[in-house]
Amino acid sequence: MFSDPLFVFATIACLVVLAILLFGIGTFARGGEFNKRNANRIMRWRLGVQFVAVVLIVAFAWLRSRG
Repeated sequence: MFSDPLFVFATIACLVVLAILLFGIGTFARGGEFNKRNANRIMRWRLGVQFVAVVLIVAFAWLRSRG
C-alpha cells in the first residue's frame, strides 16, 4: 500500500490539512490582529486542501476496489 503513489499523496494531503487546522486553532487561541486579518483565509485554505484530500481518498478507494 505504501508503494502506491495515490496513497502517499492522500496521506500527505491529510497531514497538510492537519497542519493548517492546528495553525488555525493556534492563531484563534492567541487572538490578536493577525487572527482578525487571516482567520477566514486560513479556513479557506483548509477547506480547499481538505477537498483535495477527500477526492484523493475516494479515488484511492475506488481504484483499489476495482482490482
